[in-house]
Amino acid sequence: MQRIKTVLPPSLDPFQFAYRPNRSTDDAISTALHIALTHLDKKDSYVRMLFIDFSSAFNTIIPQQLTQKLVQLGLNTSLCNWLLDFLTGRPQVVRVGRNTSSTIVLNTGAPQGCVLSPLLFTLLTHDCTPSHSSNLFIKFADDTTVVGLISKRDETDYRSEVSRLAAWCRDNNLSLNVEKTKEIVVDFRRAHTQHAPLTINGASVERVSSTKFLGVHITEDFSWMNNTTALAKKSLHWPAMLKAAERIIGVPLPSLQDIYSTPADPSHPMQSFFSLLPSGRRLRSLQARTSRLKDSFTHQAVRKLNSLPALPPLPSSAPQTS
Repeated sequence: MQRIKTVLPPSLDPFQFAYRPNRSTDDAISTALHIALTHLDKKDSYVRMLFIDFSSAFNTIIPQQLTQKLVQLGLNTSLCNWLLDFLTGRPQVVRVGRNTSSTIVLNTGAPQGCVLSPLLFTLLTHDCTPSHSSNLFIKFADDTTVVGLISKRDETDYRSEVSRLAAWCRDNNLSLNVEKTKEIVVDFRRAHTQHAPLTINGASVERVSSTKFLGVHITEDFSWMNNTTALAKKSLHWPAMLKAAERIIGVPLPSLQDIYSTPADPSHPMQSFFSLLPSGRRLRSLQARTSRLKDSFTHQAVRKLNSLPALPPLPSSAPQTS
């Protein structure tokens, strides 16, 4: 895996948050919500978020198509041939008790449970990117979310993007499960209007008021009530679980600061929001028209960092503004 990752440029698919240093589901969620809230701070605007569900995503990979993309990314021929050999001609049987099925040979897909499979999927989908600047694809392995930034009720680019995404899936042998795909419309305008349903491949996408986004409960009013309630229920079991993990692993548990402190990454999609002033002692404040954006995570993070006696050191390539 490391041999593959060292060849890939840091700028490849910047909104893919899986298998990237200093990135996690938290980064993906924060990025999506901050961009959505920033857009909602404008007049006559709303956001449509489409949570894509793929049917057996890893099982539908065509190895020959994948290796062609890997060659284009700069992987050497011998490594691509090794991966092609790894993914094709795989014998598989099913065993239930003492009974074993006949053997079949698989020439598509990637092995389930293999640590290499999610990485290969992210490389297969690296060219699945939006064609309109008003849309955003947030990815974490095979989890894909389309964020459509709608202005003046014009959804042309958003609907065109979804159609283009469906066509990309067909071309790359990915099965888009419309029945499990959900959409949320975030609209804080006073004059509410009916939003026409979204269709994919002739089927209507269900619009919901709440859904799970990378483990977080997200709602159409961007309220954290559902998520907080779910976390409160789970937290009752966390102390015992963490203590058990400490006994099993045999090492001290890290502090909260160790868990949440990661080095700043110049290639991170949110790096531009944390730009230094010319003095180098403070971050440039973020502007907000509404309290909704002002109270968002990113704005609060900038204010919190600026309240420290001294800022944590940033990489030399961190952006500065004049």
